[in-house]
Amino acid sequence: MNDSSPSDSDATDGHGGESLLTVIIAFAANLVIAIAKSVAATITGSASMLAEAAHSWADTGNEVFLLIAERRSDRARDSRHPMGYGKEAYVWSMFAAFGLFTAGAVVSISHGINELRNPEPATDYAIAYIVLAISFVLEGISFSQAFRQTRRKAGWLRRGHLSYVLNTSNPTLRAVFFEDAAALVGLLIAFAGIALHQYTGSPIPDAIGSILVGLLLGVLAVVLINRNRRFLVGQQVQPDIRNTALVALLAVPDIERVTYLHLEFVGPERLYLVAAVDLIGDLREHDVATRLRRIERELEARPSIVEAVLTLATRDEPSLQPDPASPPSRLL
Repeated sequence: MNDSSPSDSDATDGHGGESLLTVIIAFAANLVIAIAKSVAATITGSASMLAEAAHSWADTGNEVFLLIAERRSDRARDSRHPMGYGKEAYVWSMFAAFGLFTAGAVVSISHGINELRNPEPATDYAIAYIVLAISFVLEGISFSQAFRQTRRKAGWLRRGHLSYVLNTSNPTLRAVFFEDAAALVGLLIAFAGIALHQYTGSPIPDAIGSILVGLLLGVLAVVLINRNRRFLVGQQVQPDIRNTALVALLAVPDIERVTYLHLEFVGPERLYLVAAVDLIGDLREHDVATRLRRIERELEARPSIVEAVLTLATRDEPSLQPDPASPPSRLL
């Protein structure tokens, strides 16, 4: 597990002030945008604008869940929660994803379908365009913050940008990134729907725009729900993290070989490690226990290791071999 400086630790995929700042910026931007879109939807009667208003209100509510996720999951472990509260981040992020689906996708699609059945003309297109333009700027600012943070962390961890966002153990950062990206796409869809409504005089493009925004939010919600589900049920860590942990264990002078290794995320950038090892020499039981506990404490001194549990391997168990082709992970 690579040596890391304080700046390195801040650059990894974990909790921290920057993640909280990203969520706060997204919350402030979405709140202003939601109010503006709601006023514009009331004045213009545009179905796409109403869908965008629902989208922004859903995002605003989601940021509240994400703020709760940041705060609650960062609490220190105690006797009731020996692994800490890290998985609360996935629980509250799951709530946010469900909110995006119900308050955003369902409302937008149902309103679009209703508009197709009972079309109503829109008015005051200039107001709609102004609100969409302002919303695009504010959403762009929020997305830029999330983009910079994810790009920097992806580069530091030597991973592709999109791959990092999809697989990061930080669910709040992933949610803000994808929600802001979807918001920008949704604004373009709304603009096209309103423009076609104005050009053709038919409300059908506007209603279709509302449905498309809803479908976009529905797909995004399913992706976020699935990612949080995987971390909650204990998905396997990435191969580079596992390989780095194995190499680090074999580098310990007291360890001759490793026959079993289990790594599981118990929160953003928080890992639970279990390994079966064969110690060098033939020591007495007391000395073996002392060595194992010392190695465990050394592992737990790493910021990413919440708890390490080492057991003794038997002679007949095959040894695990590091993959020389796997790049080392800087998370460890």
